[in-house]
This record gives sequence, C-alpha cells and structure tokens, in this order.
Amino acid sequence: MAHTRLHTLDPALSRTEPRGHGLRLAAWDAGSDADAQAWLRGHLDPDFQRWNTPLKLWTDLAGARESLRARARDAADGRSASFRITDDESGTTLGGISVNEISRQMRVARVGYWVLAEARGRGVATRALLLASRWAYAELGLHRLELGHAVGHDASCRVAERSGYVAEGTLREAMFEAGRHDAFRDVHLHARLATDEEPTAPGAS
Repeated sequence: MAHTRLHTLDPALSRTEPRGHGLRLAAWDAGSDADAQAWLRGHLDPDFQRWNTPLKLWTDLAGARESLRARARDAADGRSASFRITDDESGTTLGGISVNEISRQMRVARVGYWVLAEARGRGVATRALLLASRWAYAELGLHRLELGHAVGHDASCRVAERSGYVAEGTLREAMFEAGRHDAFRDVHLHARLATDEEPTAPGAS
C-alpha cells in the first residue's frame, strides 16, 4: 500500500515502536548489557565486517554503549533513527535496522540493516525493512528511501528487491573496502518511493 500523506518532521524522531510481520522494532538501550552485547556481537560478526566498514569499529562493551549513545543523540536531533529488531513474541534481539541521513528538505533518507548469525535465513531483514520503510513514510513523511550495498553482496541485493527497493545503478567507489579506510569499492544503489506498492512480507515463521 502506498503512503502519500505529507508530514512536517519534528527535530526529535517519533519514539513509537513499529510492529508487524512477527517483529517489533524497539529502541536500543545503551544502559542495557544485553543490548550492548547484541550490538557489539552484530558489528564484530565476520559477515558484517566483510560488507561494512564503519568509520570506527567498537571492540568492547564500553565502546558499544558509546556507539548506542551516539545513535540516541542523532535520533534526538532528528538525523537518524536506530531500532533493535526483535521477535514480537519472545523479545529476542535478531539484529538492527536504521533510517539514516534524514533530509527534511528533500524528504529522503538512507536505510541500513544487519541480522545476527542465528537469525539469518528466516526473512528477518526483509520483514524488518518493510516495517521500517512503512514507519519512515507514515511517521516521518519521507518520500524516498535509498539503500546501498557493496557490489557482490548478493544477499543484501535480494533483501532490497524483495522489499520493493528498485535497483537504480552502480555508484563507483562509493564505500570503503572491507577493513580499510584508504581504498574504495563500488556500491549498488536501490531506492523505494512512498508511492511505490508495498510488497507482501515473507512468512513470519
């Protein structure tokens, strides 16, 4: 279902917790040991590090808490919104998803996600991306959401396509190589508009 309502973005992003497709997108809590451990484990995962090169990679719980506090500050300033992907019944953390680089003027943002190793192969990323996209259109009034992944990351490409994010082209040397800040690699750009049809979510089993 397409979303076309116009909204004025507040400086502080909505703290509602989107629910649907068997998931709940919850706020991260920097003071929670469980949240910090899940955040750290996700970012130290070899598959995450193969396809993502953060400007700073935290390697301990203190760093993970600081990273989560920085995310909370960005949300308070209206720059981004980060969610913990959880199973709606058990509350188990499955991964993370965020709406980043929000532009109030252009009504555009970029999305990113990761899933813990034990939760992969169950459509978690696709279901979470559908849920976060619906939230961004309805609550933030965004018109365009962009998704970029390293060329060769076929699993992320499939998630994008299943979530209605159309492939738009290749951005040359638009992200860092794995584990390096002095070399670059190409990125596949996908995007979805608020007026695009929302795909059907995969089974939530």
